[in-house]
Amino acid sequence: MLKLESVTKRYPKSEKPAIENVSFEVKDGEVVGFVGLNGAGKTTTIRICAGVALPTSGSVFVDGFDIVKQKVDASKRLGWVPEIPVFEPNAKAISLLKYFAGFYGLSGEQAEKKCKELLERVGLSGNEQKKINAFSQGMKKRFALAASLISEPQNFLFDEVLNGLDPEGIQFFRRLTMDLRREGKAVLFSSHILSEVQGLADKVVFIHRGKILRITSATELSGLGQALRIVLKSDVKHALDLLSSFGNAEILEQRVDGTLMIVLKRFKAEPSEVNAALVNSGVQVKEISLQSMGLEEYFFSLIREAEKA
Repeated sequence: MLKLESVTKRYPKSEKPAIENVSFEVKDGEVVGFVGLNGAGKTTTIRICAGVALPTSGSVFVDGFDIVKQKVDASKRLGWVPEIPVFEPNAKAISLLKYFAGFYGLSGEQAEKKCKELLERVGLSGNEQKKINAFSQGMKKRFALAASLISEPQNFLFDEVLNGLDPEGIQFFRRLTMDLRREGKAVLFSSHILSEVQGLADKVVFIHRGKILRITSATELSGLGQALRIVLKSDVKHALDLLSSFGNAEILEQRVDGTLMIVLKRFKAEPSEVNAALVNSGVQVKEISLQSMGLEEYFFSLIREAEKA
């Protein structure tokens, strides 16, 4: 289990903290997606969890061990794959993996057997004697995943691990993550591929400008459902007040032609009823359409709300 308590990181000469009062947890048997724009603080948070960066304040616990004060015990229980894995380029895959295995007390035939099994598990069987510099970016990610599995840790940190993977590689990561969940592991992964986050995560942590915007459960994610997208010409306040009686109304766009685009989420009526209510109150409805609301749209709606606050 991973637990973050009020984690803040400030860099010298920076006016604002990179992350501020970040708190959430990843339970055993749980997959947590970590979502944010570039520079939002995802990598900083994950590096602090991995113990390669120090928090300015706050704490991270790995199975109850403080990553700063009890680093050795905490690190033994972690598998970490950074966004851009860096390895000795001239090392052969099997040799480098066996070298890593030595840090966990594995050697000789035991290490050889373990490393071959791991390379096969991540789809790199047959590449044991290849040098790392001959690997594609996707192959390096797979190799990094193999390295993270050596000690069979209870907790995993995957930072943008889907970057550089082809469709087959993404499918492999999906299967691996589901296997880790079934094994009762705690998995935190960041990704820009929000459809994968929505399909894999038991909950999603949204971060923006270093602060947690919201933590959304799988139940809430499945309830995103559909939204009504409405283009109309009317007094803004009048239209919003009326639509708010049906659900959560939010302005998406004010167009140059004077029309307004509004999205109505979690609405409690048929689209025809909403349309009739608008028309009967004198609103000029130009367009109304029913659309599925995915994680991406939900994420950007959270950002818009945060920017208004």
